[in-house]
Amino acid sequence: MASSKEDLRSDLRSLRIEGDDRTRRRKGMSGRIWAILTLFLVVVAAMLWWTRSNRAQTVHVGFATVAHEGGRATGIPGLSGSGYVVTGDRYVSVGVRVPGRIERYFIEEGQTVSADDPLVQLDDRDYRAALRSAEAALAVARANRALAESELRRGNALRNGKVISSQELDILQNKAAVTRATVKQLEAQVDQANVNLEYTTLRAPTDGVVLAKLKEVGEIAVPGGFAGSGDLVRLANLTDMRAEVDVNEADLNRVALGGRALVVPDAYPDARYEARVVKLYPQVNRQKGTLRVEVRIVEPDERLLPDMSARVTFLASAPAAGADAPPAVWIPLSALRTDGGETFVWLVENGRARSAEIEVAGRAEGKAQVIRGLTGGETLVTDGTELVDGQAVTPAE
Repeated sequence: MASSKEDLRSDLRSLRIEGDDRTRRRKGMSGRIWAILTLFLVVVAAMLWWTRSNRAQTVHVGFATVAHEGGRATGIPGLSGSGYVVTGDRYVSVGVRVPGRIERYFIEEGQTVSADDPLVQLDDRDYRAALRSAEAALAVARANRALAESELRRGNALRNGKVISSQELDILQNKAAVTRATVKQLEAQVDQANVNLEYTTLRAPTDGVVLAKLKEVGEIAVPGGFAGSGDLVRLANLTDMRAEVDVNEADLNRVALGGRALVVPDAYPDARYEARVVKLYPQVNRQKGTLRVEVRIVEPDERLLPDMSARVTFLASAPAAGADAPPAVWIPLSALRTDGGETFVWLVENGRARSAEIEVAGRAEGKAQVIRGLTGGETLVTDGTELVDGQAVTPAE
């Protein structure tokens, strides 16, 4: 009996050991599974990070610009207003000097012309006939003058021989004088007929671009008239492009002749044209309380067209800085990012994005002034794209 009990205890102990071994094996297997799963997740995360950082992300970019450097004052965006692009000579309307039917145009709208280029041809048949008639009358007058001069010479000889009286000589002298005057009169008429014939071809008075043709071929053009009814072509000199804007009289102390300005056409919001204040009109508009100010665009291009709406920003002088002062840099407000109270921007360097912490001193006209972290000329991401350091980026067209 005792022996059987001992055998039972031995069997139970052997079973308990086997159960413990199975538990330990199960725990070891579970640990290995978790380790493999963790390693797999790490590998996947690394692959996702590598793929994202090496896939080129298209982003919109802007640029950091220096406002002043080394004490050399340039400009800071200040007073701004909406205006229009105009030409320095305004518009040149070319009208007829003589009446006539429009026969043909030598030009089309948008065409560039030089001074003295033909623009319009009128029907010139009447004027050519008038010229031929005046030339014929002049030929008759010159023949009569020659005859009168010859008779006067014979009369002088006869008077010296006392063959004719002084009265007869006076008549011959008067006849010669009349023929000479008639020749001069008809020469003037021939000159006038030539001028009228030349007027049948309208020519450009200056270099410019054709803005409009105001009448159609076949219409009758008459000089003068009400509201420029005789005008046929409108030109503009696009080499001297300007912008005009109405400035509130309370802000006139912020605008001065020769001051710098920036012109941004509404049609091309990414374009920037440097300009100078060249004209302050001499009278304030009493109803609006504004004064018209004109700025001349330093380097215009073919995108600027007359009457195009534009925004004019007058640049205030930056405060003088010491020779060792860091440059004050202006960046688009859209480039600013914040994270946990820190302000930073995304830089685009060698096709990669890199974050840079900055310090901002002020904001004006859609720009922020950076006094630490940038030196000017950097390319910045200006849209809200989520990026990581080192990610490949491509600037949008």
